[in-house]
Amino acid sequence: MDPALHRINEALGPDAQLAVVGGTVRDRLLGRTGGDWDLATALLPEAVMVRAQAAGLRAIPTGLQHGTVTLMEAGVAFEITTFRGDGDYQDGRRPESVTFGVSLEQDLARRDFTINAMALPAAALEHPDWLAFLVDPHGGRRDLADRLIRAVGDPLRRFSEDGLRCLRACRFQAQLGFAIEPATLAAIPRCLEVAGKVAVERAFVELTKLLRGPEPERGLAALAETGLLDLWLPELRPMIGCAQNHHHRYPVWEHVLEVTRRAPAEADLRWAALLHDSGKPAARTVDPQGETHFYGHEAISVGLTQTILTRLRASHALVRQVTALVRHHGTHPGPGWGDAACRRFLKQLLEDDLPLERWAQFNLADQSGKGFGMAFLAGHAAMLARLQALAARRPPLDLQSLALDGRALMALAGRKGGPWLGQLQQFLMEAVLEDPDRNQPGPLGELAKEWLGNRPA
Repeated sequence: MDPALHRINEALGPDAQLAVVGGTVRDRLLGRTGGDWDLATALLPEAVMVRAQAAGLRAIPTGLQHGTVTLMEAGVAFEITTFRGDGDYQDGRRPESVTFGVSLEQDLARRDFTINAMALPAAALEHPDWLAFLVDPHGGRRDLADRLIRAVGDPLRRFSEDGLRCLRACRFQAQLGFAIEPATLAAIPRCLEVAGKVAVERAFVELTKLLRGPEPERGLAALAETGLLDLWLPELRPMIGCAQNHHHRYPVWEHVLEVTRRAPAEADLRWAALLHDSGKPAARTVDPQGETHFYGHEAISVGLTQTILTRLRASHALVRQVTALVRHHGTHPGPGWGDAACRRFLKQLLEDDLPLERWAQFNLADQSGKGFGMAFLAGHAAMLARLQALAARRPPLDLQSLALDGRALMALAGRKGGPWLGQLQQFLMEAVLEDPDRNQPGPLGELAKEWLGNRPA
């Protein structure tokens, strides 16, 4: 047993019937380590507080009305909830009341899915045959073996109690690679009204966990199949069935699923993968020769990205990161680019605070998601190396890096500041992007004098 858990078990005493529950048990059976500790006990929360504090443990009353206390030990949070039964759910989010004093089996009966409705007595974790002590009244271990996500009891009742469970089913599909059991899947479209009552912040957390799963394409497909996509991300529905041109093997939605699967499992990259082509349906045109085009889809996708993530109340930092990736996903530097063009691209990335390596990670996922294999990989690596080499020379990429600042330019011109100054700085910026060797006080001053001589005072 974990030493910290052992100490908590000892502090609460044998009558606490302390048990490890939910995802912690599921992950142990799957051979996965890490994650939070979820514990349940027969003790009332006030008794947990008293016994823990008497043993010198830090106890935090995180949700006494729902029976939850968090104990801190060795820098780890252990959330402990009293065995409880839930009353009626009136708002589709939380029970109107909870009842303490029920059995562990009754407590497990209120949980969402069978794979999360198992428990292990804490003391059993020290036993070599710990599986013999598994409490599994709903067949969760069997469903783990069959790789199924099945609701506990009646799925309609489970989803009607808490609309977030619909999203959780899809999220677990992405995280675990399991299938959703047919009756459980069929119940989700019938509970969309309840699902719509979920706070956007909670929905955003679930969607982000789904996207960061090992198989996000499965979770996204489930969102589309059940109607949850239309509920939370309706702007993405037009991508389904939207055909592409010869540059892509897959239609837009299937391409997006591929890119999401291939992108590193980080929130900004996965959200960008999902949203980067959201503007294609609106931008789609077909020319007289029958060729399909998506002119300007990047700008439309940027707008949709900002709309969607703002509505979901994503952090400002994430909105900026994802928007930058979406904005630049259509830029593909190639061998024909000159050094000046490459420096201008580096300048654009700098203006959006988008690291070159981050752009390259996303570009790699986007290109590989087109479905034509990895023949482009050598060219991608060569272009990235070239851009990195140019960036390593620290060329001037912003006005602050010009060899003459605003004061020096005003002194040179003998004028006070005004619109002319910004125009001159932009002219000089373009000049040093073309030739960084010009970024010295002498040459830059000569260029400034030439510009000033061609402009009225």
